[in-house]
Amino acid sequence: MLIINTPTDNLKERKYIIHIIFNEFLDIEYCHKTGSSNWDITLDNNHKLIIEDHFFSKNKNDLDYLMPDSLPTKIEYTSNDFIIGRDIPIIFGNSSFNITDSSSITCGIDVFASIFFMVSRWEEFVNPSRDVHDRFPSTESISYKNGFLNRPIVDEYIEMLMNMFLYLGFNKDRKLRKKQLVLTHDIDRLYMWKNWLQVLRVAIGDILKRKSINLAKERFSEYNLIKSKKINDPYDTFDHLMNISDEYSLKSHFYFMSGGLTKYNNRYRIDEPKCIELISKIKKRGHIIGFHPSYNAYNDSIQFKKEKEKLEYAIGEEIREGRGHYLRFEVPTTWQIWENSGMKIDSTCGYADRVGFRCGTGQEYSVFNILTREKLKLKERPLLLMDTTLFGYQKLDQDIIRDLVINLSLHTNMFTVLWHNTQIQHMNDYEKLLSILYKS
Repeated sequence: MLIINTPTDNLKERKYIIHIIFNEFLDIEYCHKTGSSNWDITLDNNHKLIIEDHFFSKNKNDLDYLMPDSLPTKIEYTSNDFIIGRDIPIIFGNSSFNITDSSSITCGIDVFASIFFMVSRWEEFVNPSRDVHDRFPSTESISYKNGFLNRPIVDEYIEMLMNMFLYLGFNKDRKLRKKQLVLTHDIDRLYMWKNWLQVLRVAIGDILKRKSINLAKERFSEYNLIKSKKINDPYDTFDHLMNISDEYSLKSHFYFMSGGLTKYNNRYRIDEPKCIELISKIKKRGHIIGFHPSYNAYNDSIQFKKEKEKLEYAIGEEIREGRGHYLRFEVPTTWQIWENSGMKIDSTCGYADRVGFRCGTGQEYSVFNILTREKLKLKERPLLLMDTTLFGYQKLDQDIIRDLVINLSLHTNMFTVLWHNTQIQHMNDYEKLLSILYKS
């Protein structure tokens, strides 16, 4: 059993990050004690690893660190014998290493504070920058500005820790993680053509704006075929998505909306016959139903609860997982709302404008409320890649997408993808992407 001795300040934060690293990521037994001036770890053979305490030692009072001045101002990269790549960024600490034979290592990189920085997302609490949808943009993040957004830096730090333990003679098994590909689909729209009025409105635009009578005629023709059940609505790709998942022996996670108060919501009713029929089909085929709370529910507990209950009533079972609409998320408010509503897994933490590791990892982990200073039961399953990010925000071509996906997948055991049922023009891209991920 490892003996982990830490300072007495910021004790709840220290206990949380120790739990995340050694319990959830590594599954290594430990005993936590206090009284040291650094993060001192003693192995069974009495060899020691000392991680210098560079962050919390400067913010000794509770919550002192929640200030913009606490953000790292300059990120340096360093190399050592224990990292898995060429170099590693230092979020907090320095590059110093002192190795005494095989009995002691003193590491200047404050691994614990650096991992806490990434998984707690306190950076987003102290940085007020937001986009038009009140989201923290990737371009404001320390990871993007310093070139490691596409690296699972949390996993890299943990591998570095593990390699130092092995050097010091640690000989117990650690948790081995299987590769997991998680396929999710936010259901913002059930159909392209809801009624004749919608078709008429678009057809008028075809004639007046796009100057195409033929295109207007095609709209009406398509809708006639849909109404007579000769073809499916273009957005009815649900069987196709499930068939693709079945090919890889995977489950599709379909996240449904059930309300909302803005123009971004209410494009279908959760209790309408078409939706109930679809949900029944998904359940019958063994795939998963989840919750897609509306545009304003990310910081409105009453709205969140109302929508969740409506969805559960419609499907006849408890909902455990989901993702916020438009990836709207607020630290720590959103996580606490999900926790209080009995949700088990949130998968909102990915950037809309960039593919990458918003939380520094693709692995699920228990989240932390930085204001109440409590570890929650809720787990975050970080989102790594979204279709509209690839083709909308970043506008990437096929070669870049392929290289990006390969690079991301090589460095994480859990890869969560969001692909909307409405991405009809890119379904072939989805199949190619899954083929790459499955082989990686």
